[in-house]
Amino acid sequence: MTRLLVVVNDIDSQPGLLTQWMISENVEFDLRIGGVSPLPQPAELDAYDGLVMLGGGYMPDETDRAPWLAAEAELVRRALDTDLPQLGICLGGQLIAHVIGGDVRTRTGAPEKGYTRIDTTAEAAADPVFSAIREQTSFVESHVDRIVALPQEATLLARSEACEFQAFRVGRAWGTQFHPESTRANIERWDAAKLQTLGFDKDTLLEEATELGPESERDAKALFSAFLAVVRD
Repeated sequence: MTRLLVVVNDIDSQPGLLTQWMISENVEFDLRIGGVSPLPQPAELDAYDGLVMLGGGYMPDETDRAPWLAAEAELVRRALDTDLPQLGICLGGQLIAHVIGGDVRTRTGAPEKGYTRIDTTAEAAADPVFSAIREQTSFVESHVDRIVALPQEATLLARSEACEFQAFRVGRAWGTQFHPESTRANIERWDAAKLQTLGFDKDTLLEEATELGPESERDAKALFSAFLAVVRD
């Protein structure tokens, strides 16, 4: 049976749709919560077929507030060294970028919230994961921090109008700024007043979610299924 290590970095950024997809795909998953359950040692990654790291309200090097991120970075390095497939979402993707020498900055550029148009790059058509989705789609965004530069060995796979680095690959590691695991239910839990300070109206975001959610979920499932195909290869 396929076995994934899934790291939760923030209680507000849970596996969401990934949980039901892993179950429906007969994937065994070991869920570890940063700061609550200890992360495996790097050598222990040999017991897994893949690594998934979720989002959270931290910078990837903010080990004073989130000390487990240092151990998580070591898992990223081990996975890169051993070609273990890994998928990093939001903070998870930023962590991969940080480890490979990218530049991740706090509160940089325009924030993105709610369903946001994502455009794949020409390189995505040949990518084993991103070739599974449409050239233009929408995914849930929720960030004020972002990647602003990637090293030359990384391949850019997707961008948005406000954020150049929406998805990338290096080796068998994929990072996303967007949240393929999130749905309208996540937006429903967001604080309307905080959204207003960032320039977003919660009711508008919910209306957009009703319109864009179904097709987005189909693309998100296709993306994750393609990642699982790499894991099982």
